[in-house]
Amino acid sequence: MAREIVLDTETTGFDPRTGDRLIEVGCIEINDLLPTGRTFHRFVNPERLIPEDAIRVHGITDDKVKDAPLFSAIVGDLMEFIGDAPVIAHNAQFDRNFIDHECGRCGHPLLAETRWIDTLKLAQTRFPGMPNSLDALCKRFKVSLVERSLHGALIDARLLAEVYLELRGGKERVLDLTSRRSVEAAAAFAATGGHRPRSRPLAPRSTDAERAAHQAFLTATLKDLSLWEGYGVSVEAPEAR
Repeated sequence: MAREIVLDTETTGFDPRTGDRLIEVGCIEINDLLPTGRTFHRFVNPERLIPEDAIRVHGITDDKVKDAPLFSAIVGDLMEFIGDAPVIAHNAQFDRNFIDHECGRCGHPLLAETRWIDTLKLAQTRFPGMPNSLDALCKRFKVSLVERSLHGALIDARLLAEVYLELRGGKERVLDLTSRRSVEAAAAFAATGGHRPRSRPLAPRSTDAERAAHQAFLTATLKDLSLWEGYGVSVEAPEAR
């Protein structure tokens, strides 16, 4: 299976080179473009005050992160979650700059640039000249923004995972019958004989009188009864006239 990690960050500003720091990171694991349910989420103490302009965007206040761990305390868990998977981010250079900066501060090896996949570039290739922010793509692909009143790393990673699915071919890609998952599912279904008996059979929807009338109709009308016999319906052949 193709394992990938969708990642988003929230920060105190736009540029770590001017003193801005990472304050939140969220990740979603996907396999074959389907979320597995595994996530990674941490708040991070930025060791500085958060500007009001940034708080208006993500709602993360100084009080919310003052007791959060430093990045050096969570980087091991973050990198273990990512593993050797590609990392997907929207405007990936922004997130990469902050992850690299924080890794550099604590002496942790950086993620290789080649492992980052930028959904903004994918969108610009597919929709040249159109708005391609995460919000714009969610609206274009009809991805619900109901839960998102403010930016948040894990919320945005969930939204981006849905957008990434659409950018990679949408639901048609998930339903591709040539995929390994689809082939395995089809093989498992065939191994059961194509169907399984219900644990609680459905009650008849017809009355005895209706079934008797239907059988009388078949007997009087049909010449070839083999089709019905194939479904286990016993129909007496009509008498020769």
